[in-house]
Amino acid sequence: MAFREMIIFYLSLFVLISASSSTVPSAYQVLRQYDFPAGLLPEGAVGYSLNSATGEFSANLNGSCRFKLEDSYELSYQPVIKGVISRGRIQKLSGVTVKVVVMWLGVVGVNRKGENLEFSVGIASANFPARNFDECPQCGYGLGLY
Repeated sequence: MAFREMIIFYLSLFVLISASSSTVPSAYQVLRQYDFPAGLLPEGAVGYSLNSATGEFSANLNGSCRFKLEDSYELSYQPVIKGVISRGRIQKLSGVTVKVVVMWLGVVGVNRKGENLEFSVGIASANFPARNFDECPQCGYGLGLY
């Protein structure tokens, strides 16, 4: 009887360990936890790190990525994106640039302003409805905004 109880104990322990290791949220789920839509990151995030005490994060893509945002902008993501995240705010962002007319500018921050997202390039900012980023864009394709 003790052997059977030992087998049940080890099987239960294995199930608990397996369940706990599969509950690590994806980078997209972490964005949602901080009140951002998942579509701030393109498809293909292969990992991330987050210091929950300081908010410092890095997200890893499976390569560089570019896509059109509306007719006026083109976004470019490097393979590694870094910044500091808190609820409704991303600061010190690096690895994301936007092409405005003929000039590439680094996106340095994103703020949640109610139903809008404000993207800052330091000297200027632009607002977009947050719902436009509910779906993750695919690299090489446009992001269909409402």
